[in-house]
Amino acid sequence: MAKPDHTLIPLALSGPAVLACGAWLKNTLCLTQGNQAYVSPLIGDLATADARHRMDKAVQQLCQDYPLPPEIITHDLHPDFYSTQFAQAYAQQHHIPTLAVQHHHAHIAAICAEHRLTQPVLGLALDGVGLGTDNTPWGGELLRVDGAHFHRLGHLTTLALPGGDRAAQEPWRMAAAALARLNRGDEIMQRFAHQPAAGTVAVMLASHLNCQQTSSMGRLFDAAAGLLEISSIQSYEAQAAMQLQQLAEQHGPVTALAEGYRITEDNDLDFSPLLSVLIDCHDAKRDTSYAAALFHATLIAGLTTWIEKTASQHNITYLALGGGCFHNAVLRQGLADRLSAHSFQIFSARQMPPDDSAIALGQAWVALQSNRL
Repeated sequence: MAKPDHTLIPLALSGPAVLACGAWLKNTLCLTQGNQAYVSPLIGDLATADARHRMDKAVQQLCQDYPLPPEIITHDLHPDFYSTQFAQAYAQQHHIPTLAVQHHHAHIAAICAEHRLTQPVLGLALDGVGLGTDNTPWGGELLRVDGAHFHRLGHLTTLALPGGDRAAQEPWRMAAAALARLNRGDEIMQRFAHQPAAGTVAVMLASHLNCQQTSSMGRLFDAAAGLLEISSIQSYEAQAAMQLQQLAEQHGPVTALAEGYRITEDNDLDFSPLLSVLIDCHDAKRDTSYAAALFHATLIAGLTTWIEKTASQHNITYLALGGGCFHNAVLRQGLADRLSAHSFQIFSARQMPPDDSAIALGQAWVALQSNRL
């Protein structure tokens, strides 16, 4: 029986006790017992010593509350996460194996765990960033997930991250990356003259210096907000994306740009044409709420076309939607409405949020599936 502060998720299969350590942001833990998963209360972001201490104590408490000790411990692929380092140390101390689970695989696996799905699904994972198997930051992914295995079927066309993690805090940097992607890098200093680092960022983008590429949907939202001058510096996570959503809701529905996106031969989804139109909207002093609504409508249209094409090619009718971007009600409902006209069975977060607080559940589910092999 679950303790009052734990979330109980009944699972479709049983296996050894798994302790899953989650990711970095919105950290939770998960411990499985037979065919039940127990998810801890939210521990939070693991950036501080206090949060790390809370995680240590939460592991101890979780293992005291339930009788079966962990036989497997799972963690994110990122080697620098405290949760990863904790898992590796714990495994060594207790002589149990570890399993690293890719971040977006875990997002989709969490949806599968909640809905007791054991068949292959097409997973659309949209979030900020998570380390990919190619050691680059992912965040806009189409995955075929079959239990312990996944295959990356496509992703958003990448944008540079000028300055690395700092670009996630300063949307104007992502806007500058979008200008560089559109071969308009010579406009960066003029458009962002109020940013002391504009000249440096322009040089970084031109020389590809400290500009890792990311497929992140979260960073695409930041680029749009920066281009529209809705947000230049964020005070908290996803602030720019939330402001874009609020503006889109204020305006109401608009027709998507028919040529606002393209799908490449490699099945990458490219929204460069949309970003170009957003610049035009800003320069023409169009209503910002209209531009935000247009951004959302075109994202939904592009994602729908991409999903339909990929699902048809791979003969998959089960679709799982995961990742923090699905907190956005305009995006979530718009996709559901567009896809409902097709023969998909759509699954999304139910007991758990769609964000990184569900990562531990997904990691545990992958470990249980791995144990069956």
